[in-house]
Amino acid sequence: MIGMSDMKAKLVILMVIVLVINCNGQMKMKIDESKVVNALLCDSVAGVCVLPGSGTTTPERVVVSNEKPVKVIYFTDPICSSCWGIEPQLRKMKLEYGNYVEIEYRMGGLLPDWSYNSGGISKPADVASHWDEASRHYDMPIDGDVWLKDPLHSSYPPSIAFKAAQLQDQEKAVLFLRVLREMVFLEKKNITRWANIEQAAITVGLNTEQLFTDFQGKAKVLFEEDRTLAAEMSVRGFPTMFFVGSTGKSEIVYGSKPYAYYAAGVIMHVPNAERTVYSKELNSLFEKFSSLTAREFSELSGTPRNASEVLLNEQVSKGLLEKVTTRNGSIWRRKESIR
Repeated sequence: MIGMSDMKAKLVILMVIVLVINCNGQMKMKIDESKVVNALLCDSVAGVCVLPGSGTTTPERVVVSNEKPVKVIYFTDPICSSCWGIEPQLRKMKLEYGNYVEIEYRMGGLLPDWSYNSGGISKPADVASHWDEASRHYDMPIDGDVWLKDPLHSSYPPSIAFKAAQLQDQEKAVLFLRVLREMVFLEKKNITRWANIEQAAITVGLNTEQLFTDFQGKAKVLFEEDRTLAAEMSVRGFPTMFFVGSTGKSEIVYGSKPYAYYAAGVIMHVPNAERTVYSKELNSLFEKFSSLTAREFSELSGTPRNASEVLLNEQVSKGLLEKVTTRNGSIWRRKESIR
């Protein structure tokens, strides 16, 4: 039996669906293409990092067989600031609709190298201030100084490393990607360097020798397959999520959007889907996730944003959490997960 609160929530979600879905049944998020001039200068208003040279073609539908009612094909990149910005929504969707959703992570290749010059971006240092702006927009800690102190030459190495991690363990690969993102966005570490990739792998319990072997071989092939699939599906930026049902019909959420959009993608395929009721207590959330930003904790717990920092800091004073602070925000970690 669905309670009144669930019915009201679904009514709100369905209202969102009516507003954003076109006659072909696809979620289309219009963006101002004139404002998107470079892959690393993500459009904060649209909430998307657009690939160089991509057109305006709407991603096509796909037919996918999946074990759960809905498969989410998620195109992303380890250094995509807009993808970091949707971590709160993505984590909440996993908690509430994880019984219905299977997420398939695909790498898109946001930064091939620095052989291009567009939109005033010709060198790594040009990205630093933009990342600072993205941090304020998404209310997620991002320190752009990595582009000044130890800049990345490409996003391909960490993307290939992720594909290598998937060959070992899908769940650990997702944790591995999270650690890589914390390294580059908060710790200002160059995640193209093998020493940092290896440390991230150790943190989540991957076999580093096997990871390196696959990194040099099979994972490169898988990464190219991801990029080919992205082109075939007309993916032009990140994050892009295809919500695919058993009939092959897909809805698309393009860019960073409020949580209701992602929930709507599930409900479009499973109208009677019931949200899983999870504990919103601080300790319970940190049992599920080894690290949380204040915005993530606020999204998952329903605690007002300002109150979230107070509660998290109280746990630090009690010695239960560690706080890692950057000039653009903080992240709180369980003691046993400290690197």
